[in-house]
Amino acid sequence: MSRVGLKTLEIPEGVEVIQDNNTITVKGPKGELSRTFHKDITVNIENNVLSVSRPSDHKEHRALHGTTRSLIANMVEGVSKGFEKNLEIIGVGYRAQKQGEKVVINAGYSHPVEVENREGIEIEVPSNTKVTIKGIDKELVGAVAAKIRAIRPPEPYKGKGIRYEGEKVRRKEGKTAK
Repeated sequence: MSRVGLKTLEIPEGVEVIQDNNTITVKGPKGELSRTFHKDITVNIENNVLSVSRPSDHKEHRALHGTTRSLIANMVEGVSKGFEKNLEIIGVGYRAQKQGEKVVINAGYSHPVEVENREGIEIEVPSNTKVTIKGIDKELVGAVAAKIRAIRPPEPYKGKGIRYEGEKVRRKEGKTAK
């Protein structure tokens, strides 16, 4: 039994959920998100409470049940509060700066790496070693953060690189001299 799928979802004030067949559109103060879900999963909206149900206990339906409920919950949270990912840049000479709509990152390469701003995403650089990605789509925010982190992932010997805020990097011992 899907415990996540069985939970009901309280729709906050100022957020409107519109259902058109198997397409769910969520409108809120921060924007609008729309997504099409599997035709077998049923979404019921009554008195600002949303519930998701499945037709049978087949493996595919069990998997889609919790996933659908989580995706809708993320859409509701995104249009009401928004999502944010913070990255730290650690290393001598490693830094980021905003140039117009682009973010330019110096991460130890012979050239600076430019990151284009995607639609629906806001990239801020509060200091030259911190990057903040904000948006209403959780999937898109995570994808942009992962793309920036992939420029120079943290290495295990000195810990230099780009990492998520609060991420623990497992460190290795270097060579020992005899």
